[in-house]
Amino acid sequence: MTKQTRILLTTKGHPYEREAFYEIFDAMPALDWTLVEQPAAQVFFTPEQAAAYDAFVLYDMPGIFFDTAPPEITPPSPDYQQGFLDLVEQGHGFVFLHHAIAGWQDWDAYAELMGGRFLYTPRNLRAKPCMDSGYRHDVTHQISVVADHPVTQGIPPSFEMVDELYLYEVFEDDVIPLLKSDYDFQAENFYSAARAACDGKLYDNEGWAHPPASALVGWAREVGNSRIVYLQSGDAPTAYANPHYRKLIENAINWVSARGA
Repeated sequence: MTKQTRILLTTKGHPYEREAFYEIFDAMPALDWTLVEQPAAQVFFTPEQAAAYDAFVLYDMPGIFFDTAPPEITPPSPDYQQGFLDLVEQGHGFVFLHHAIAGWQDWDAYAELMGGRFLYTPRNLRAKPCMDSGYRHDVTHQISVVADHPVTQGIPPSFEMVDELYLYEVFEDDVIPLLKSDYDFQAENFYSAARAACDGKLYDNEGWAHPPASALVGWAREVGNSRIVYLQSGDAPTAYANPHYRKLIENAINWVSARGA
């Protein structure tokens, strides 16, 4: 019998099509997955609780609440931060998907672990002021593989996706680039996240002067003893059903899990 890989899947903080998303993981026969929503998932971020899993897959967006305008932004508890960092040092694996890059906006170490950040409001990042990030739904674009890596094995040199894209902060010098989009990452092609979250103005970019940004839509990192992968794709069922996206997630899970094993 093939040994199953055990993952904890964390969600909540951003709307998504549940059943279509879960089908990604149901379709992986060698995967044993458990779903826990935020904030309940936070108790699992300790070496003792995480020992039951080979890796965590994060499709959540904790620490930001949209009940007010501007949204309320809170940091994680000191215990949670320490538990997360202990897992990294121990060699636990993490796969971050799509909007997870917007989580914990008041915890800088989280962005450093992941290799970038989507900003809902203008904020300082790495000791410099940054504009709020941008978003654009239903973009048809070509993704190219830019590295021979275990995460990209079995993926064609380029493939098409229809998905939401981000104009966001990527720490390019600190990541292993895996995937690049051919889309033009300029402010005029995106909408301001702050206009949407703070002013209720969806799909607005008038006067929004975000500088050109990275075209990377997937990367890997090795931090402490852990392996980490971020895949920017994954907003809606059209993306969930893409076989190359599913293969990337499967490869990422296998790669980050292998270090712990």
